[in-house]
Amino acid sequence: MAKRYVILDTETTGVGENDRVIQLGYMVLGTKDIEVHNEFFSCDTPIGFGAMEVHGITPDMLEGKNSCQDSKSYKRLKELNTDDNYMIIHNAPFDLGMLEKEGFISKMKVIDTLRVAKHILPDEEAHRLQYFRYKMDIYKEEQKEADALGIEVKAHDAIGDVLILKLFLSKLKELVSAKFADANPVDKMVELTSTPILVKSFRFGKHKGKTLQEVASSDAGYLRWMLTGMENLDEDMRYSINHVLGV
Repeated sequence: MAKRYVILDTETTGVGENDRVIQLGYMVLGTKDIEVHNEFFSCDTPIGFGAMEVHGITPDMLEGKNSCQDSKSYKRLKELNTDDNYMIIHNAPFDLGMLEKEGFISKMKVIDTLRVAKHILPDEEAHRLQYFRYKMDIYKEEQKEADALGIEVKAHDAIGDVLILKLFLSKLKELVSAKFADANPVDKMVELTSTPILVKSFRFGKHKGKTLQEVASSDAGYLRWMLTGMENLDEDMRYSINHVLGV
């Protein structure tokens, strides 16, 4: 059976512990025809105004919709959930964490294009999908692709972001092939996804511009505070701080 490549994105009521998935968009590649899934869901958790500002999903858009678990797109995703297949997401821990609240535990090989991009393009000023949309001229290609697949391109819309991610993935694959010429690029992206990134310098806060090593020498207490006091500390930053502190 052919391997399937599921390029996925979600939109949610917010980013907190009690927030839930209200839109699931994904494409399934690997056969002649591309499957496109895009559904909105009702849920008991109200949409936060901050989330509404980002994705534009309002409560009236969810009236009468199925719950996530009762939807066709969710049931199809569960059918695809085998270790032969691949899940491609930009910032995978977030979306997979949200899907876990719906009972979906991924068995697929995961490619997190955010982490791969950080490995391959460490000096970029940002690694957000919308940043690469413009930096890599994806916006010039997307309408042709959207027309072919019957998709409307909107930033911060699950299926719109999936389309951009599909185009970004192709460019990222080329960069991986160029850097690791002897490796299978897909397998290499899976490997890079599970490989921590050693962050070299601060891009935020009072030590912006300094290396982690400099701060470890001059203000190690601040780094220890970050480890214990910042709940949403990026896992690569956590790994890097532990590294420079010798933990």
